[in-house]
Amino acid sequence: MVEFRPEPGQYAWTFGGVAPTHRITPGTVLKLWSEDAFSGRLTRSDQKASEVLVITEINPQTGPFYVEGAEPGDTLALHIADLTPARDWGASSLIPLFGGLTGTDRTALLHEPLPELSWIYQLDRAKGTLLFEALRGEFQVELPVAPMLGTIGVAPAGREVRTSLVPDKFGGNMDTPEMHAGTTVFLGVNVEGAMFSIGDGHYRQGEGETCGVAVEGAMDTTLIVELIKGGAPEWPRLEHDDDYVVVGSGRPLEDAWRASQVGMITWLGELYGLDRLDAYQLLTQIGQSPLANVVDVNYSAVTKVAKRLLPAGDAYQGMHRFLREQAAGLR
Repeated sequence: MVEFRPEPGQYAWTFGGVAPTHRITPGTVLKLWSEDAFSGRLTRSDQKASEVLVITEINPQTGPFYVEGAEPGDTLALHIADLTPARDWGASSLIPLFGGLTGTDRTALLHEPLPELSWIYQLDRAKGTLLFEALRGEFQVELPVAPMLGTIGVAPAGREVRTSLVPDKFGGNMDTPEMHAGTTVFLGVNVEGAMFSIGDGHYRQGEGETCGVAVEGAMDTTLIVELIKGGAPEWPRLEHDDDYVVVGSGRPLEDAWRASQVGMITWLGELYGLDRLDAYQLLTQIGQSPLANVVDVNYSAVTKVAKRLLPAGDAYQGMHRFLREQAAGLR
C-alpha cells in the first residue's frame, strides 16, 4: 500500500512529459489525495474565477505513477475502491467564455460573456448531501453527494504531452459521472510504465457538465492497480457490477459519440465472438448514450450497456470481479 498527498510543487499539469512520483508494482493499493480543479483557490461565493484562478494551474493531477512491467499495447486496470470528499465544501462557478450554453473562444459570438458567479456547496457528511443555495433568490435544495473523478489517464502515445484539461484516447479529463467508486477503468498503455495520474474530484455532477464546472472538491481516493499483458483498448473502457461502458472523446459531439459506439461494438465482439455488424445491430437495441461533458477541449460521450441484457461475460478474464473482491478486503 502506498499513501501519497502531494506537496504544492509535486502536481502534474499534463498527461505525458512528467517524471513519475512513484514506481509501483501491479497489485499495489494507492491511497491518494487530490486537490480540486481550482487548485484550492476558489473558496467563497463572492470571488470571481477570473480574479483567483491561474490558467496554467487548473486540474492538478496526483501522479504520474510508473507501473513496473507495463509496455505499449498492454492494458492498465485501475479499480476505484473508494472516493471520499476531503473537505466539507465544494465550489462551482461560471467562467467567462467557458460552458455549454455560452459563447466561447471556439464559438465566437458578439454578445458579452455571462456574468461571473460562484457557488459554494456545504457538505453534510451525516446526511450525505450537498446544499445548493441560489445566489439570486431564497431557493435551497439538498442534493445527494455522488463522488467521482473527472480525470484519470495515462501518458499519450508518440511523445505527446497533453494538458490535464483534455480528454482523448489516453483517458484524461473525461468528466463522466460513470467514474465512481466500484468502477474498474481499462486504459491502453502507450509508453513504458503507463505513467497514469488522477485528479479533478467532483462531489457531484450532472451528465454533460452543462456550465462546465461540477461541484469541485479535494478528494481522498483509494485505487487498486493491476496490469493485463496485451489487449489494449482504443478508447477507455469502464466496467461496473451492472454495466459495460466505453468513453469516446472528440469534436464535434457526434464524433465523440461515434467513437464510443465503435468502441462498444469492438468490446461486444471480444466478449461474445460477435461479427461486427451483428454487434452493431445488437447495440442499436440495447445501448444507452449518456453525455459525459460538452464543454472541454474535446467533448466526451458514453456508450453504456446493461449486463442484465446479455449472457454472463468475462471481460479481461474477470479482472473487475477480482478487483472488487480485493477492494472488499480493504474495508
